[in-house]
Amino acid sequence: MKSKPNSKPSTLGVGARALYLVPLVVAVAAALTACGGGDKAGAGGAPGGMPPPPQVGVVKAELQPVSLQTELPGRVEAQRTAQVRARVNGVVLKRLFTEGAEVKAGQVLFQIDPAPYQAALDSAQATLIKAQANLAQASAQAERNKPLVDGKAISQQEYIASVAAAKAAEADVAAAKAAIKTAKLSLDYAAVSAPISGRIGRALVTEGALVSAAEATQLALIQQTGSVYVNFTQSANEVQQLRRALNSGKLRSAGDQAAQVRIVLDDGTELAKPGKLLFTDLSVDASSGQVTLRAEVPNPGQQLLPGQYVRVRLSQGELPSGILLPQQAVKRSNQGDSVLLVGPDNKPVPRMVKVDHAQGNQWVVLDGLKPGEQVIVDGFQKMFVPGAPVSPVPWSPASAAAPAAAPASAASAASGAAR
Repeated sequence: MKSKPNSKPSTLGVGARALYLVPLVVAVAAALTACGGGDKAGAGGAPGGMPPPPQVGVVKAELQPVSLQTELPGRVEAQRTAQVRARVNGVVLKRLFTEGAEVKAGQVLFQIDPAPYQAALDSAQATLIKAQANLAQASAQAERNKPLVDGKAISQQEYIASVAAAKAAEADVAAAKAAIKTAKLSLDYAAVSAPISGRIGRALVTEGALVSAAEATQLALIQQTGSVYVNFTQSANEVQQLRRALNSGKLRSAGDQAAQVRIVLDDGTELAKPGKLLFTDLSVDASSGQVTLRAEVPNPGQQLLPGQYVRVRLSQGELPSGILLPQQAVKRSNQGDSVLLVGPDNKPVPRMVKVDHAQGNQWVVLDGLKPGEQVIVDGFQKMFVPGAPVSPVPWSPASAAAPAAAPASAASAASGAAR
């Protein structure tokens, strides 16, 4: 007897296959939906879902007259300097000034013991009185002898002797007067005064010190620093090259600016008031090949001190047409100097350039750029893919520090989202 076939196994097989296919269909539908959403997102951003081009700061190359400034090392020198020295021998009794203060010409600074010189003056005055008395007696004797010699009462020789005695008495009076002047000078020199007005330094002697006129003992130093000199040197070769460039027309005179100098301190601070170039030495130092120049610089507030090291910026000529670029835009290497330009389709393109010298925080570019070309200054770190397009935006020094704060804020936001 044959048994009937059981249909349940086949029914269960179909259901199992259906249950197996449902998740597959759902997955395929989700993938298709995701692809459709991706196309929409791509339509709003870069094609294919790529991020937008990174922003880079650019400047346009522009031809302009460029003042050629030379920066040279210099030393500050007081405009006038006076050494206060002893002019008489003696012991210092008093110091009559405040160290480091301003003093006036003729102001008494030190008092040397005046007693010996007062005594010498008194003695000279007494000698004068005695000489004047002798002169009066000798003159009277010569007057009395004059009629006597005419009457043959005395000899001619005796009369001549009386006249000679009177003249000798006159000489004694003159010598006594000169001795008084000398004694007065020595007494005045005992009160040591300032030869010029200016700022006085520390006292080089103290009370009780024995000073000497023969050794010209230095007591103090006075310097005038309201305006100061700045002495600096420049290579003789550079001076000759500059003159040749001016004569050939490659450079032109900077006009009124040619006589001005700017002083830069060690910390990079530039003094507000410019100085003026006084002269260029006519000879070259044989040992260094340098030419010495001197400038006079106003010094309000005593910012510059004698002996101080400074940098001197001197405008010596003007380039009729040059291009200035921020220094960070130029890459310098042994192979040469180069920049990145925004080329066709906003793609970065390297370009070799010829750099002449620095002008503050900029380079003077002589060749390699055309007016209107856009040079990338910052945003290099955003260009991850070489040759990928960029989005150029105008660059300014004030905005250069702004992007630096963005990563920090983005990191903070990401940290907050994570929490």
